Amino acid sequence: MARKHIPQRTCVGCRQVQAKREMIRIVRTPEGRVEIDPTGKKSGRGAYLHPRRSCWERALKDGRLEYALRMEALREEDRMALVAYASTLPEDEA
Repeated sequence: MARKHIPQRTCVGCRQVQAKREMIRIVRTPEGRVEIDPTGKKSGRGAYLHPRRSCWERALKDGRLEYALRMEALREEDRMALVAYASTLPEDEA
């Protein structure tokens, strides 16, 4: 019996590899907006983060997210939306 392939992705914040389904996708849309993509199917350049506040803070603070999404800088309203979402996440895994 063959094992099913499980796609792996690297967290932009902590650089750990984990199953794609266990991570949150951030996408840069063709219009240049940055959004959270809960379905993982939106069109655009994607980056993945663990559902932990520490990973989000590191990715936003160090410019890692901009680098992964291949952009110069996040729009202020996009950054504020991501920071607001990150504040709802747990600090570490349970």
